[in-house]
This record gives sequence, C-alpha cells and structure tokens, in this order.
Amino acid sequence: MQLRIRHETVYAYRRPVELQPHQLMLVPRGNHELRIMASSLRLTPDANLEWTQDVFGNVIAIATFDGFADQLAILSDVAVEQCAPAWPVFRIAPGAHSYPFSYSAAEATDLAALLVPQHADEQPDVSRWAKAFVVGGPTDTLSLLKDINAGIRNVVRYRVRDEAGTQSPLQTLSLASGSCRDMSSLFIDAVRSLGFGARAVSGYLHDPDAAPEDEGSTHAWAEVFLPMAGWIAFDPTHGRVGAANLVPVAVGRCNGQIMPVAGGYTGSPEDFDAMEVRVSVTRV
Repeated sequence: MQLRIRHETVYAYRRPVELQPHQLMLVPRGNHELRIMASSLRLTPDANLEWTQDVFGNVIAIATFDGFADQLAILSDVAVEQCAPAWPVFRIAPGAHSYPFSYSAAEATDLAALLVPQHADEQPDVSRWAKAFVVGGPTDTLSLLKDINAGIRNVVRYRVRDEAGTQSPLQTLSLASGSCRDMSSLFIDAVRSLGFGARAVSGYLHDPDAAPEDEGSTHAWAEVFLPMAGWIAFDPTHGRVGAANLVPVAVGRCNGQIMPVAGGYTGSPEDFDAMEVRVSVTRV
C-alpha cells in the first residue's frame, strides 16, 4: 500500500514577530514494514534547516529564521510504502509467552526509563486498574496486552481535544474521555506498572474504514517490547494491534518528547492570532 501524506501547519500573528528556532518531527521512521519513497519540507518564510537525530533515533529538522514575519507555514509532503500485515503473527521468545516473565539483564538495562511509569504518584490507582486484567497466573502475555488495549475503549470515550499537552492516566480514567494521546498514555503507564517496557509513538493514521471525507490524521499510539518479537504496536484508540495503516514518525518515553512541531517567537502573548493544521493521508 502506497500512501501520500501532506501535513501543513500555519501560524498567524497580529504583527511581525521574531521566530525562534523550531524543532520539526515530520519525517517517518523507515523500517522493514515502511519504506520512504520521497519527502519534502517547505517553510514560509524561508528557513535554514539543520538535520539531526535525538537519543531515540528520530529524524529532526531544526529550522532557524532571519528577520520578522507575521505568518509561519510549514508543509511536509511524504510518500511511503506500507506493507505491515493486517493480521500479524508475533514470534515471541518462549520464556516470554506467559506473564509474568523477566527481561534479560541486558534488555532491562536498555529499556531502563521505558519500564518506569511517567506518573508515579498515580500508580496505585492505575496499577490496580491494570492488574484487574490479570486473570490468575501465569497468563498469556499477548492476550493480556490485547485485553488492556481493548479495555481502554470500554471505559474511555474518544474525543477531539485541541488543548496542548496530555492528560494524566488517572485524569483519563476519571473523565472517561480523552484524545488518542491521552488513551495511549494511559495504556503505556498501565502496562509499565505490570513490568512491560513501553514507549510512545506519534505519526499518521490511514483508516480504510473511515468516511470518504475523512482524509486521515496525525495519531498517537504505543509500542511494547517483547523478547524476539521486538516492538509491537498497540492502538488503544481503535483497539487494534500491529502496525497496519500506521505510519510512525517519532518514538519517545512520553508524548511530550515527540511533538510534530515545537517552537516559539519573541513577542507578547497577544501577538499570536491563530494556528491551523491540515493533514491528509491518502492511498495512491
């Protein structure tokens, strides 16, 4: 399946402001299931782009600007080939088939912070919620993770949330609603509380079941590391497992590390007028 992804972000200001450096995470992470065929990144006003990678290996463009501007437009245009199977079979190491299991010393060292819940103060409640999915022991590892992934949809209603940031897992459970990043954050802290290594993922979603007028969107989900199988995608927003129809751009310990666009300007808060984001993910 070949996809074309157009992601445009436009900032408008009431008067010319001095743009500070912006960090852009818009280039997908290529792997054995995703091949990048072409990509372009255009900014108005013109910017100097320096490419680098962060500690997770995410491709980052640092944009710096000269002078002042009353508008900033960022347009990313990417073509990818996605070949992840819709019904994947995961070959998990025999020692990890049943939960609980232990990572090897090397795996535990490398996973490190990805084993630690982000919201430690909320763990008694979130951990209690997660442990309710453990029906005796030992239990099947993959089935347990699938149950938690599907269980979030039973207690949390998806809603579009334009506010910046991510709700804490306990907030999401208490409100019984949240965005995709809120639901993925809940899943991550829940499985970490059970001893799994998990990370946050941001990227794009192509939903073949969506209405024709819905051209796709940015999306947030999670990945869990299981020995031999590697990183497995879990999308609690849709209750799906596996990377089919997902285009990962960045991974991190938490959602705050993997924002598509991050930057600011020199001026007063009143100088900011509006922001508009347009995303289309279309099958070619």
